[in-house]
Formats: sequence, C-alpha cells, structure tokens
Amino acid sequence: MSVLVAISGRDCSKIITALATKLPDVKISQWPDCDNLEDVEFVLAWLAPADMWAQLPNLKVVSSFGAGVDSIDLNLLPDNVVVTRIVDENLAHDMAEYVLTHILAHKLRLKDYVIKQQQRQWLPKRAYSHNHVVILGFGELGQSCAKRLLANNFTVSAFSQNPKNIPEVNCIHQASELPSLLAQADYLVCLFPLTTQTKGFINRNLLMQLPSHAVLINVARGQHVVADDLLWALDNQIIRGATLDVFAQEPLAAEHPFWHHSAVTMTPHCAALSDLETVTQQIANNVQRMKTGLKLNNQVDRTKGY
Repeated sequence: MSVLVAISGRDCSKIITALATKLPDVKISQWPDCDNLEDVEFVLAWLAPADMWAQLPNLKVVSSFGAGVDSIDLNLLPDNVVVTRIVDENLAHDMAEYVLTHILAHKLRLKDYVIKQQQRQWLPKRAYSHNHVVILGFGELGQSCAKRLLANNFTVSAFSQNPKNIPEVNCIHQASELPSLLAQADYLVCLFPLTTQTKGFINRNLLMQLPSHAVLINVARGQHVVADDLLWALDNQIIRGATLDVFAQEPLAAEHPFWHHSAVTMTPHCAALSDLETVTQQIANNVQRMKTGLKLNNQVDRTKGY
C-alpha cells in the first residue's frame, strides 16, 4: 500500500519528509508523481483535483489536511471510503486567542485609533460596553472560544445544529430561536463547518437582524458570507464592522473592496494554523490503524459533511 499527498497551493516537501520518517515501511508519494495509483489506499488531501479520485481504484481512506473537509468533494468518493480530519488542541487554543483578541480590539476601538494616529487626531473615547458574543457553530473550536470569552467576562450564546449543554453558555439549536438571539448579538462569530446548509448563511437578511453596533467575525470559511451583502451592510451602517480571516477566493483579489474598507479588519487565513508535527503524527497513526483494521480517529460523518 502507499500514501498519496494531494495538497494544492503549497510546498509539500516537509510534509512528505515527516510522514516518511513516521512511516518508514510505507511508500509516500505526491500527486501527480505517483508510480502506481493502484497501490494508493490512503490520501492526504486539500483541494485535490477532481479527476484524481476516479484514478484510485483501491482507495480506502481520505484525510483532510485541515480541521474541515470542505476542500474535498465527498460526492466524488466511493461510499466505502472513510473520511477523516485533523483535530489539533493547539488549533483550538489559537482560534480562541484570535477571536478574543479581535473582539477586544473592536470593543476598545483600536482600529479607530490607528486611523486617528495616521490623521494626527487626539480623540479619546470610552470603550464600548457591548459584551454579548453569539457563536455560530459550536464544535471544538467554538467551545474553546466560549471558554476563553467567559474567562474574560463576556456573555456567550451559541447556535448549533445539534443540542449542546455547556455551563454558562446559552445554547440553542432550533432555527426558530435564532432571530431573537441575533437581535441581542454584540459580536457574531462564525465557526460553522461549510456545508450546503451553511454556505451563504450570513447574508443581507441575517445582517439586518443584528443591532447596528454589532460586529461580524468570520474565522470559518469565506463562503459562509455573501460578500456583497456584507459590504452593503457596512456601507449603510447596518452593522458597525467586521473582522475577516477567510475569503471565498484566497488570496483575496487585489481589487477587492475589503482591502481598503475602513470598517473591515483583514487577516490572511491565519487565525489558527495546523502544526506540521501534529498533522503528520495524526496521519501516521491513522495509516497504522487502517493497516491493522482498527477504527480510525477523527472520522467525518459524510451525511453531515463534518
């Protein structure tokens, strides 16, 4: 058997070297430079070419290179293929730190002061009193963010597809309950998995349900937000601001309005980056489990897409 690395848009040499060290008895190859596609049973993938999957007749396992699996078209995989993802505790820590940092930056008006500094304006103002954070999506990352926010005296609510019971967090899972929650949101944090149900979830209709002082923080996927609707909401003071770490097209096109919008803070998809050692160790463990017939770790429910 062999493991195929099919990751677009990055140098995979360090990944392959790390996997080869951890799996000395397994052949590691990189798409498209693979001698025998019939030997491939395990693929580590991120934005792999769609026509690749049909060329792997003995494929058993596909692992996403990240915490989500939206970069893999699950419809192209045979039903018997197991899909897994990366679960990194450091990722959750980093995400919580990022979300807290940017909420505090908005609360303390830091972006305004950066602009005023450039204009040589001395105009102190009190920090905003707004304190209610609503999290969309409440898996490991969302719960880690909630824990950090609670420790910093924020009020936290969360909306998820499945019922959750987390102390001190107002958890809802019924769509009918969401409008009343949105009306109370000072900060809306998107941590949804990307599915057909969540694509375009943050649109004009949703943004209009937020208070005018609300701030959007998207650290999930760019496709969750309808960009034109968000620009409309910012331009018309429907909401106060946005922090965006993810975009439908990455890198973001140079001419995109987000680059220069005074109400937008942008970062280059860096809120939580997977650690190479953690990723390759999880992959190596699952390869060994596959070889010995054990249940794989961090399996994805293909019917849900996460």
